[in-house]
Amino acid sequence: MPLPTHRRPAAGPRYLPIVDLDSGSVVAIETVAAPPPTARGGFAAVTEQECEAVAEWLLTLVRDSAGTESLLPLVLPLPARTLSGGDAFIAAVESRMRRAGRRPRDVTFMLSPDLAELDRQTVVAGVARLRAAGFRCGFGTAMVRPDLMIDATPFLVRIDPQIVSGLATDQRHVTVVEGLARIGRGSGVFAMASGVSSAEEVVRLRRCGLRVATGPFFADEAWRPGERVAPVPEPATEGPGTGQDSGPPVTEYMVPPVGLDADSTADQVLTAFTDDPALNSVILIDHRDRPLGVIDRTRFLLLVTGRYGHALHAKRPALRMAEAPRTVPAWMSAIAALRVAGQDNERVYDDLIVTNDYAQVFGVVHVSDLVRSLSLS
Repeated sequence: MPLPTHRRPAAGPRYLPIVDLDSGSVVAIETVAAPPPTARGGFAAVTEQECEAVAEWLLTLVRDSAGTESLLPLVLPLPARTLSGGDAFIAAVESRMRRAGRRPRDVTFMLSPDLAELDRQTVVAGVARLRAAGFRCGFGTAMVRPDLMIDATPFLVRIDPQIVSGLATDQRHVTVVEGLARIGRGSGVFAMASGVSSAEEVVRLRRCGLRVATGPFFADEAWRPGERVAPVPEPATEGPGTGQDSGPPVTEYMVPPVGLDADSTADQVLTAFTDDPALNSVILIDHRDRPLGVIDRTRFLLLVTGRYGHALHAKRPALRMAEAPRTVPAWMSAIAALRVAGQDNERVYDDLIVTNDYAQVFGVVHVSDLVRSLSLS
C-alpha cells in the first residue's frame, strides 16, 4: 500500500526516493527545487555570474541533504541552459561539490526538460564536459530524439509521468517504454520512470524492462531521506531463475560492494582493506559502474605487504593486480550462483559480483555465506 499522504511537506527542496523495482530498496535520492532566478533566462548567453549562482545553489542543496542522508548517490536538478557555460561552470561546480564532501561520481545532474529545445551540439558537448569531470548526467525528459540520447549517452533518462500513466490503457505507451528500456540496455543508459502512482504501474514497468522509478506510490511529498518507502509487489514466480534452480534469489545474501575507480592505485586499495578488516574484496569499476576487475584481500595483501611489496606496487595502478570479476545476474537463484562459484577450482571462495540488467555492480555475495545458509536450509 502507498504511504499516507496527509503530511504537509516542509518548505524548501523536496526529496524523492529512487527505488529499485525488483528489491524495493532506495538506490538514490533525487532533490527537487526551483533554480535561482538568474538561471531562468531562456536561452540567452550564460554569464559568469549565473554560473556562480547555480554552483552556489547546488552547494546549498547538497548541504541540505547532508543533514538527513550522506551515503546514497544524489540526483540534483540542473538548468539545461548551463550546459553552454563551458569549463568555467564545470570548475565552479566541481569545486563546490568537493567542498560539500561529494565525489563527482556520486552526483547525477538531472537536466531540465527544456534541454530538448537546446542546440544539439550544445547538449552533446556540455554532457561530455560534465562526464570528463566525473559527474553523471540525466535527461529530465524522454521527449528527445533517440539519436541525441545515443550521441550524448546520459547516465539517466526520465520517462515522463504522462507516459507512465498511460501504460494500462494505451499500447503505444508500452511500446515507448519498452523501446527506451532496450536503448538503455544497449547503451548503458538507465531509464527511470517518474510519477508512478500504483502497484499495477510497478508491475507493468517491470514487464517493460525498467528497473528504477520514483513517484507518489513510494512516498508522499514530505518524505525525507532515511524514511521508509512503500514496498513493491513481489516479482512473479515465473522467470529466468526458476525451475530446477528454484529457491531464494542470490540477492537475499547480497552485501553492499566496495568499488573504486579503474585508475585507483594499489595504495588506495590497501587503505580500503585497512579501514575495513572484514572486507573480502574491492571492485574496480568504470565510469558506468561496470566491473573491470576484482582484487581479493588475501592475495593482494600477500603481494603488497611482502618484502619490497609496498615499494613496488603502492603507486602503480591497482588494475594490474586485479583478476577477472565473477559476475552473476540479480535474478539468479542462490543455488545457481553457488554452481557458478564452483566452476573455477582456484577461486571457489572468491566473492561473486551481482549485476543488474545494465551489467552494473549491484552488490557482492560471499560464497561462504551461500554455503552456510543453503546447507542449513
